[in-house]
Amino acid sequence: MDTLTRDGARRQKAGGLAALYLALAYLAAMPYFLLVVDYPSATTAADKVALILGNSTSMFAMYLVTYVLFGIALGVRALALYDRLKASAVFGARVVTLVGLLWSFALVASGMVFTYGITTVADLAATDRGQAELAWQALEAVAQGLGGAGGELLGGLWVLLVSWLALRSASLPKTLGLLGIAVGAIGLVSTVPSLHDAAYAFGLLQIVWLVWLGVKLTTTEATAPKAVKHVATRACTTS
Repeated sequence: MDTLTRDGARRQKAGGLAALYLALAYLAAMPYFLLVVDYPSATTAADKVALILGNSTSMFAMYLVTYVLFGIALGVRALALYDRLKASAVFGARVVTLVGLLWSFALVASGMVFTYGITTVADLAATDRGQAELAWQALEAVAQGLGGAGGELLGGLWVLLVSWLALRSASLPKTLGLLGIAVGAIGLVSTVPSLHDAAYAFGLLQIVWLVWLGVKLTTTEATAPKAVKHVATRACTTS
């Protein structure tokens, strides 16, 4: 980016803060779902409903933070990176931003289904446990489909395309771009049914990428156009 206005620098900082929030959300979600409630160990609808009833408040909050707010932060980050990439590849930046916003919308929708589902199941379980279990089976399938349980197609594609464009335009550090390409490729690999577990590697490596990206964007400063710099330099030398 040759020049950046104050407003542009503020948008970059907002995108950087969003990226750091995403990294923190990953760091909160992984131990919570894998260790605190141990959701993967719940293999039946009855087990899952029991977990929900025993942890409804914390699960509601975690889905809100790691899906709904996560998706909103994704949108902020996608738009900030559009500002950074559009100078060298307008059409490519638009395509990348579209993919990023689709990922954002999907995660927000997934989180809203999850949070609504938790309250619905809790209410149903008070009168009919069997109906609560059937309801959760249906709601969870929709929410997980939107959230990338079948593989990180949108997430992997977005990270890969952003990193590729950033390498072409030198708008981000080269090593960060190469890391992003690796992360994105792993996300896409996770869409293969036998390789779904690659999504864990995608999440862990993306934390590193997000922190690095967040630091880069939040330290962005406004710059004056080259012509303005030239005039200012001449004024200083002649005064």
